[in-house]
Amino acid sequence: MKTIWAPWRMEYILSEKDKDCLFCVKPNEKSDRDNLILYRDKNVYVIMNKYPYNNGHLMVVPYFHTSSFDGLSDNVLFDIIRITKYSVDCLGNAFHPEGFNVGINIGAPAGAGIEEHIHVHIVPRWAGDTNFMTAVGEVKVIPEHLLETYNKLYPIFNP
Repeated sequence: MKTIWAPWRMEYILSEKDKDCLFCVKPNEKSDRDNLILYRDKNVYVIMNKYPYNNGHLMVVPYFHTSSFDGLSDNVLFDIIRITKYSVDCLGNAFHPEGFNVGINIGAPAGAGIEEHIHVHIVPRWAGDTNFMTAVGEVKVIPEHLLETYNKLYPIFNP
């Protein structure tokens, strides 16, 4: 069995959480760049993960607040998949990854860090991106600052 180590995520795990839902609050604020929101659609938006597993780790989030598929209309469900595909295409154009992890964690036991609001994770992958630094040093190397990645991706998402 292989183990995925993500010790850099302890900053998020141990941080004080707002009582308000992060995924409901951020799209209502004025600065998409400060909030790392790359793209907005009618029913969903794309936001960068502030504590990424890899460079370019994104999330597709419905505006509708729910912890599962309950309450999501067929239109919203379709848009989640459509914008997930669009995000994979944009990441492919920007970074040329060799693969992707795409998934939804529903509930804390399934690994949901923000379990109160469903979202899709998109993680670009390259051969060797989990190397000795992560396995031995418990350190993840993200080769680019989040805002540099944002600046690179924004024009691709919003041509």
